[in-house]
Amino acid sequence: MSSSTKPTMIIPSYEDVLVAHERIQPYIHKTPVLTSTRLNEMTGAELFFKCENLQKAAAFKVRGACNAVFGLTDEEAKIGVATHSSGNHALSLSYAAGRRGIPVTVVMPRTAPQAKKDAVIGYGGKIVECEPSTSSREAVFADVVAASGADFVHPYNDPRVIAGQATCSKELLEQVDNLDAVIAPIGGGGMISGTCLTISNVAPNVKVYAAEPLNADDAARSFKAGYIIADDAPDTVADGLKVPLKDLTWHFVSNHVADIFTCTEDEIVAAMKLVWKTMKIVIEPSSAVTVACILNNPEVFKGKRVGVIITGGNVDLDKLPWMAK
Repeated sequence: MSSSTKPTMIIPSYEDVLVAHERIQPYIHKTPVLTSTRLNEMTGAELFFKCENLQKAAAFKVRGACNAVFGLTDEEAKIGVATHSSGNHALSLSYAAGRRGIPVTVVMPRTAPQAKKDAVIGYGGKIVECEPSTSSREAVFADVVAASGADFVHPYNDPRVIAGQATCSKELLEQVDNLDAVIAPIGGGGMISGTCLTISNVAPNVKVYAAEPLNADDAARSFKAGYIIADDAPDTVADGLKVPLKDLTWHFVSNHVADIFTCTEDEIVAAMKLVWKTMKIVIEPSSAVTVACILNNPEVFKGKRVGVIITGGNVDLDKLPWMAK
């Protein structure tokens, strides 16, 4: 499949999802679905947590990265791959490239969590730092690609990546019957687009909701306005959700998402701590927005069977957000 950097937008099909799942299975985990009686009681819903925090590289982004990397021809792969990312896509692409034995360069904000930088380096990736803004990230990245000629695997606005991310909700539907809704975090929209792609083809009666930090609510504002509103450098503890929607992810969001909910920084941190304490699993702030938004909107989820996508668990243990309070 061609990269989304081509002028014509290529919308992945469900057939692409099936091909992606077959391609990436040797390199990913089929992550478990966990439940919590306590969280069910608190929300009035039946929650089914799809735990991508237990995925390879501790993030769902391994799915899309592996699909892109292992879909390259041998000639293309020799040149290597490159991307820009605040962390999880960077380390996931580094993991995938390492498994294929090809070079990978990632542009990361200098403020990205050290745990994510360490993971990139550990997987053999080369980091080029930029300022913590979308404009700086894209400008620095343009220089990297010009110098190397590497294949650009966009962190979310790439049909190969979206098809890979869609395998997460494909597994969820195979693991849990009769869901009423699925909720996932939204930043640039790769996971939510993949979720929409699967749900709209396999279980179109299931509603798809997105959860977003109030401090980085450009997707929610875009959803209400009917066109993309892009913030350049939002400030939120949910570092994986700072990037704006692009044309391909907007296609899925605008056509298939039922609603986008927001939550405050304090609510994100409280939800993250609640999951750690209650479920005994490590999730990052970007994953906690779903729980915070469910707690904020009980009337939407009460009495429903809800799939909750926990997108990642890459956390700097020396800088836990509740320690800074």
